[in-house]
Amino acid sequence: MPEVLTVLIVEDDPAVRRGCQQALQLEGIAAEAVDRAEAGWRAVAAIGPAVVITDIRLPGMDGMALMARIRALDPDLPVVLMTGHGDISLAVQAMKEGAQDFIEKPFSSAHLVEVTRRALEKRRLVLEVRSLREKLSDSQGVASKLIGNSAAMQLVRRRIADLGATTADVLILGETGTGKELVARFLHEASPRRTGNFVAINCGGLPESLVDSEIFGHEAGAFTGAAKRRIGKIEHANGGTLFLDEVESMSLPMQIKLLRVLQERTIERLGSNQVIAVDCRIIAATKVDLKELADEGRFRSDLYYRLNVATLPLPPLRERRDDIGLLFEHFAALAAVRYGKPVPKLDSERLTALMSQQWSGNVRELRNAADRWVLGVEGGLPVDALDGSAGRPLAETMEAFERSLIAEALRRNNMSLARTAEDLKMAKTTVFDKIRKYGLAVK
Repeated sequence: MPEVLTVLIVEDDPAVRRGCQQALQLEGIAAEAVDRAEAGWRAVAAIGPAVVITDIRLPGMDGMALMARIRALDPDLPVVLMTGHGDISLAVQAMKEGAQDFIEKPFSSAHLVEVTRRALEKRRLVLEVRSLREKLSDSQGVASKLIGNSAAMQLVRRRIADLGATTADVLILGETGTGKELVARFLHEASPRRTGNFVAINCGGLPESLVDSEIFGHEAGAFTGAAKRRIGKIEHANGGTLFLDEVESMSLPMQIKLLRVLQERTIERLGSNQVIAVDCRIIAATKVDLKELADEGRFRSDLYYRLNVATLPLPPLRERRDDIGLLFEHFAALAAVRYGKPVPKLDSERLTALMSQQWSGNVRELRNAADRWVLGVEGGLPVDALDGSAGRPLAETMEAFERSLIAEALRRNNMSLARTAEDLKMAKTTVFDKIRKYGLAVK
């Protein structure tokens, strides 16, 4: 989006044309002026104005025809019509056809400026949303969706690449909101089974009475209400990936049935004696220590060892604070597109506040905070204190926090020492010393 947005004025009366241009320029609004609609149309292609203000009555092509051409080219480009008293009904009709506004002659400079500023603000929002959509549509692959430059996230991406290419079953470990299902989907997309189905089951969300039918399927007449055959989740995942989320919440009877599937790779639908072979990769996810549950007798140890072929731990947000600013900006961009709102500037004070939170809900909680920020709702922002109780001395915790703040400031300022020092309101020599201390890059 250009930094300076230009207004194009199309008016055949020299005095009115010059007066409109000067009125806008005196208010700091860039303005170009032409005397005919044909010249205005060429200017639209040449300078890409943010707003077009045109008289309706013009020699040759009139303002209505010019507006029709502009709307065919870009329906979001605001067009403001200048009208004489006899053209009011025509201007009202033009508003119905998409004109931004109309101004009845004679009009004051203040009114012209007010209408123009409203149109410019609308254009700024349209251009910003377009830019965000382009950036988001260009983003592809694991690195663009599993966002983060921290060492912890780089390791996660490497493990996805390593494990994805195999058919090994994987156990994903991570707190609530760390992106376990997203990682499971990337493992599926990186695997030879990517053309098969990715079938997700929330093990804690199925009623006990429906588990067998949902997981294994049933034949027609297998029970009251079973009017026709149903293919279960496991069979649907044949040739693809079966994702078991919150596997720790699975009941013990269901664990026994799942263990048999993992051992024999076969199922039987309810109401059938036919054994059906299934070939699917199993990816399970848990937010608790399954080994500890197994030791306590609350999870079958044999199932745990079956699932625990390869593990992929996901770091909580508090252990990768360097990524908070980058993640927050990404989620704010998504929210801006979703809600049609501009993205407010992320200053160092807000970033410091964000990075000082515990984020017990992890990335999901951060995304909600970004949504509230874009919507202008501040009340929901977390107020947790910096988590310095993870077994590290306070001085070490504060140093890690300081390093994260400086690393994020460097990223936002394109690794410039001068701009980073200005952003952090610190002397360049102090910032440089800390950059050397923490082994950060600078240019």
